[in-house]
Amino acid sequence: MPTPVLSLLAALFADGSPEGKWTNPQGSVTVAIASCGEAWCGTVVWASDKAKADAAKGGTANLVGTQLMTGFTAAGDGRWKGRLFVPDINFRSRAELRLLDPDRLSVRGCMAGNFICKSQVWTRAP
Repeated sequence: MPTPVLSLLAALFADGSPEGKWTNPQGSVTVAIASCGEAWCGTVVWASDKAKADAAKGGTANLVGTQLMTGFTAAGDGRWKGRLFVPDINFRSRAELRLLDPDRLSVRGCMAGNFICKSQVWTRAP
């Protein structure tokens, strides 16, 4: 049975937002998620040299400044659905963000419908 404190924390995260700076698990890209109209969007604010080179091979010459996340709107239960751009392969996919706690954000993108999906846990950047 959940304790009152855990229930309160779960409610806070469900009503939270993905706003802020987030770094991928490899530590190679940091994205700033901010409001863009009635949705959330994420723009690359920092990338390692390797991430920039991989993106260039995929056709994205300037990774920093590229919007990787677009049109994310609330889907309930602390989730947002939108589109994710994968610059390494020059591909846009349906995606979902889910705030796990104040410092961890689950990012899930799918290709070929929902047959090929990948999830990562991004951490809040300082």
